Amino acid sequence: MVCRNLPCAAALAGRDSCCHVVLEHKQEGVGVMNDPIELEVITHAPKSGQFRPTPLLCVHGAYASARQWDPFFLPFFAANGYPAYALSVRGHGGSAGRERVKEARLKDYVDDVLAVMDRLPAPPVLIGHSLGGMIVQKILTRRALPGAVLMCSAPPHGLMGSTLAAMFGNPVMFRQTAAMHRLGPDVATVDSARRALFLADTPDEWIRTVLPPAEPESDGVMQDAIWRDLPPSRGRRDVPVLVLGAGKDACITRTAVTETARAFGVHAEFFEDLPHALMLVPEWEQVATRILGWLETTLGSDPAGR
Repeated sequence: MVCRNLPCAAALAGRDSCCHVVLEHKQEGVGVMNDPIELEVITHAPKSGQFRPTPLLCVHGAYASARQWDPFFLPFFAANGYPAYALSVRGHGGSAGRERVKEARLKDYVDDVLAVMDRLPAPPVLIGHSLGGMIVQKILTRRALPGAVLMCSAPPHGLMGSTLAAMFGNPVMFRQTAAMHRLGPDVATVDSARRALFLADTPDEWIRTVLPPAEPESDGVMQDAIWRDLPPSRGRRDVPVLVLGAGKDACITRTAVTETARAFGVHAEFFEDLPHALMLVPEWEQVATRILGWLETTLGSDPAGR
């Protein structure tokens, strides 16, 4: 693997508050996409004097991109001293590979995250949402990290249960998502986004303002996440893990969140009145504040790392 363009060294020094950078890496081996992949990395840097030594790296879910973290979470954590990053995996957001996204497998997304991690100044806390939570679980089988946050995460036993629950419990949302997967993101609507990600009374204008465009997704990746390439049913216990769920989640069942927490020997915490897109709802600060408190308890509250 060859990596170039260290992400945002100027931002880490406090000279930029937000930038988009490109990281190029090449995978070698059987069964992987061997062309160089340019990855979008969005960075928000803390202000001078507030720097904390442990960076945060946010990992998005299916049909999404790094831009879902940009409106609220990245600036919030940077304002609290954390170098805050988010990447778009291949074929998503500003990353290369859109024309071959259907060839991707879950292990490719895992390698994309690892490539970005290897260019950060220190091992990060990973924050994964939905499918991104499964990516984080798989990375934890290969790396010991300062910590991990799993938000409405795909569970270690796979997405079959949540898929069936959506099919029978929320058939309109299930059909809309299936159509978007089959026909492409251009068929996504505000209504389909609301049903999958937000509450029924979320204003159209809020959704249009905060939600990035839907992204194409790989059949192979979704099959991997349903049954074909799952993380271990028992997660490692030497890494602190925070598991968060949403009581109004239309995509990931309460049982799935609870079983994810059980895999890591922790208790799941639920925001009972919130939907799937915890980082984009009007109440996003409740979630970010809980994560911040957990980070300070887990990592220590001293910005200088003493």
